[in-house]
Amino acid sequence: MPNDATAPQDNPPTLPAASAPPAWRCRRAWIVLLVATLLGLVADLVSKEIAFARVAGDPVVIHREDVLTLPSPAMIGSLLPYHAPVNVIPGVLDFRLVLNPGAVFGVGAGQRWFFVLFTTVALGVAVWVFATWTRGRDTAAHIGVACVLAGGLGNLYDRLKFACVRDFIHPLPGVNLPFGMAWPSGDRQIWPWVSNVADALLIVGIALLLIHLWRGEPAKQQATA
Repeated sequence: MPNDATAPQDNPPTLPAASAPPAWRCRRAWIVLLVATLLGLVADLVSKEIAFARVAGDPVVIHREDVLTLPSPAMIGSLLPYHAPVNVIPGVLDFRLVLNPGAVFGVGAGQRWFFVLFTTVALGVAVWVFATWTRGRDTAAHIGVACVLAGGLGNLYDRLKFACVRDFIHPLPGVNLPFGMAWPSGDRQIWPWVSNVADALLIVGIALLLIHLWRGEPAKQQATA
């Protein structure tokens, strides 16, 4: 009789994730990517439509021509009616309509076509990351790529249709920096910027990809061993 050391095993060990097929050859990975991207994009665009229809009391309609004919991007706030912020959670979350002619945190106001081009390249890089950096089993990473795609597409849609980005989410309103500190702009709030669901998706997506990259090195070493 063969000894235990040479007897065949009924349950062979599970192959490490690194040995799984690349994501671009895995139908399940593509389904996760496309479904998550679609859900994120719909959540961003629908939330913007609802916010601009209700937050200010009366619906606010933004016309691309009005944005493009402004003498200065700094005057974009004149296209919005004055309205008090909608307090959702006291000290935690307000809804307030803002139009952003630049990128995140209002950087690069007026450089719309630069950000359109930059976003298009970033979306291509995200698809390349999905195809080359992930495997069929890396579901969290695929959701991360989908969040980046959905966030990028949501803001790209706004820039192409409205020549600006519609924002309405203001976290931590009225919470100031400690010890009398202030941002270079002079604002003392911890988070003075207003953003949207697309921005939140971008942050979540980048975080998931960084976690995947951080966890990928030990897995790669284990697979090599």
